[in-house]
Amino acid sequence: MARAGRVVRGCLDLLGRTIEPGITTKELDRLAEKYIRSEGGIPTFKGYRGFPGSICASPNDMVVHGIPGRVRLREGDILGVDVGVTMDGYVADAASTFPVGEIAEDAQRLLRVTQESLMKGIAQCRIGNRVGDISHAVQTHAEAHGYSVVQSMVGHGVGRDMHEDPQVPNFGPPGQGPELREGMVLAIEPMINMGGFEVEIGADSWAVYTKDGSLSAHFEHTVAITKNGPLILTVAEVAGV
Repeated sequence: MARAGRVVRGCLDLLGRTIEPGITTKELDRLAEKYIRSEGGIPTFKGYRGFPGSICASPNDMVVHGIPGRVRLREGDILGVDVGVTMDGYVADAASTFPVGEIAEDAQRLLRVTQESLMKGIAQCRIGNRVGDISHAVQTHAEAHGYSVVQSMVGHGVGRDMHEDPQVPNFGPPGQGPELREGMVLAIEPMINMGGFEVEIGADSWAVYTKDGSLSAHFEHTVAITKNGPLILTVAEVAGV
């Protein structure tokens, strides 16, 4: 999974360097698939439940699950990119939200706080803690900055399949839910809105939008629970927290 995670990170880093005003999300998708396959991986998302892309590309008020296509990015947009890679039968999954050119200060703040919320959640990934400790850490940090947490979509276990038990909500009380055990691997993925938490499904039955049209950011890592604490697998070199 760490090998798959390094490919996920390499793909996200490549896309981050490529994203600029004028490029389409389809062009980014093609670049991602080419990179993943060149590294010996398989794009996990492609064909998953009929999804046509190798990445999810979700701009501005689109929370997640954007199908890559003719959308041409503009100066000031933000773009959430979610990438999954399968190698030797194991999956790693991560996401980042990128600025397109220069973005507004309030958008910069949303990205920063969402990434901080992710790291607050990861810090709770310790043997003996509960899933709810992750959830509560994410929610507390996001709401302390005036943002809302999407409640209808959650993080998840990951391994041989992209979505495994347990579910990992980004909200809720601490001390609740399944106990964290050594060897578990979780995809922690805060989805944080600048406005309300309500979302709605788009006409393509895939894309999820904020109901009030506010901006949304999404960051994600695949994290292993070890005796030495959380181990982030979706980085260039496996890193503890």
